[in-house]
Parts: sequence; C-alpha cells; structure tokens
Amino acid sequence: MIQAADSPNRTNAASGPRFLTELIGLPAVVGTPGDRPFDPPVAIPGAAMLLLVLLEAAAAAVAPWFAWPTWAAVVATAPAATSVVLEQPRRRRLLRHWIMTRYAP
Repeated sequence: MIQAADSPNRTNAASGPRFLTELIGLPAVVGTPGDRPFDPPVAIPGAAMLLLVLLEAAAAAVAPWFAWPTWAAVVATAPAATSVVLEQPRRRRLLRHWIMTRYAP
C-alpha cells in the first residue's frame, strides 16, 4: 500500500471538522428516495433536491470566474453547463416527485 506524504500545512485538529463539514454538504448524504439506485441516508423532498442540484450547478459555473484565470473558468464551466442540459429528465422526475408527495390524495 502506498501512502501519501503528510502535508506540513495540515493539522489533525483541522482534518476532523473539515471532514464533517464536507460530509454534511455532500450530495451523497442527502437525496430523494427513488432518485438513485440506493436510498440516501437523509431523505429530502424532490423540490429540495432540485434546489440543491441547481445551486451546485450555479456555483460550479460562476465561482471559477472569480477564482481562476479565464481559460480555467471556461474549462470548469463547460461540464456544469453540460450537466444542466443533460440532467433535465432528472429535474423533471424530482419536480414530479415533489408534486406527487405534496399533492397526492
């Protein structure tokens, strides 16, 4: 097994809180039941997942323009824009799930 060298800038005290912060924010933790092949640990309605997906795409498309050079921002924005187009069926399913759970008799 190959181990990565420890960074002199990383402290073990900071690693735990960073892990917990990233874990809470990861889309793998929250999800709409039936949206993926597995049930998420924390179930949220389709509208909340839809909002999360759109916020992630917006952040991925906008943030690089403030942080990176233009060429890198273009490279980072392209997959975000592509996912917005390709995930339309998923967004429709999430919206339909929200409507069905909210307005079902």
